[in-house]
Amino acid sequence: MRNLVCFLEEASAREMLKGVLPRLLPDDIQCYYIVFEGKQDLEKQLVKKLRGWQKPDSAFLVMRDQDAADCHDVKKRLVALCAAANRPETLVRIACRELESFYFGDLSAVSRGLGIGNLVHKQRKRKHRFPDAIVAPSHELERLTNGAYQKVGGSRCIGSELSLKDNTSRSFKVLLSGIRNLFQIEDRDD
Repeated sequence: MRNLVCFLEEASAREMLKGVLPRLLPDDIQCYYIVFEGKQDLEKQLVKKLRGWQKPDSAFLVMRDQDAADCHDVKKRLVALCAAANRPETLVRIACRELESFYFGDLSAVSRGLGIGNLVHKQRKRKHRFPDAIVAPSHELERLTNGAYQKVGGSRCIGSELSLKDNTSRSFKVLLSGIRNLFQIEDRDD
């Protein structure tokens, strides 16, 4: 059995990945989720947690939101922490702006997951066409869904609906590609 150990900034990322990873990875890969209490807690404890992981045949993913920071600086800092933990092969991925950018990349998944009217036509709106450029996607998603979206519960419902092929969020595509490369697996259909 191989393992993917995910170090995550918040519980909503775990819920989204629980919906995505079973469709992306072969059955012989066991996923573990280490959830921190925000990005500062993640960065503070990451080296210790990475060093302390003892299960053999494990690959590691560190994922956090960009928020208002410079994406390259955030990634560089996380990569340095992984190297300090003697885990330089760790996959580091940044959700451009916020995790909710992934959801704006597939508004039909949001509709299905939350059981609300068809939002796919809103994907064609200029401000939604480039999901990674939306400044505050969590607030925009709450507004767009009239409050139906809540971070953890919404991520749980939407994650299993997200398309693995047709999502327009570049950072979501880069996340999936990186995970596939970790395990050298082929692209799989939804």
